[in-house]
Amino acid sequence: MLLRTSDVEKYRQLFLNVHAEVRGDFGLMNQSFNAVDRFDERLSRYASRPGWEAVIAFHGDEPAGYVFGVPLAPGSLWWSTMHQAPTEEFTTETGSRTFAVNEVLVREAHRGTAGRGASRALHEKLLAERTEARATLLVDPGSSGGRVKAVYESWGYRDIGPQQPFDDSPTFATMLRDPLHR
Repeated sequence: MLLRTSDVEKYRQLFLNVHAEVRGDFGLMNQSFNAVDRFDERLSRYASRPGWEAVIAFHGDEPAGYVFGVPLAPGSLWWSTMHQAPTEEFTTETGSRTFAVNEVLVREAHRGTAGRGASRALHEKLLAERTEARATLLVDPGSSGGRVKAVYESWGYRDIGPQQPFDDSPTFATMLRDPLHR
């Protein structure tokens, strides 16, 4: 079952638990950027913005994973930490131009191969009702030997350049899917 929600408080502990489990599976919980309290702070910031929503997958009563994101507001700093700044025309946000996919996390038992598992179903369900023109996300290009980035590319995203949005975060590949719906 896929559940669409904008109620972060009702599902906060689920988000935190899945975050810790999945990031732990990949040996990332020892990085300060991935600490549960740091993730919870980012979750609160994302969810406080207009248009934030999540889709949670359940297998029976158990959460299988989730995806969430938010439209980029006018004046958004999303593009500001790119190593090579895109043009102002490219980065001007209106609140309805770009949807930022902040997290896509799926527990190990529900991961598919080549992007055909729960991750893709969650992602496409989240974007299906979005009206923005394009979507963006950040991915650690070295994650799982580059396989995660390749999955996003198979979903129609392209790499538009590196950025490091937080002092202790990885340098991410900034991915763009334009148009949003394919």
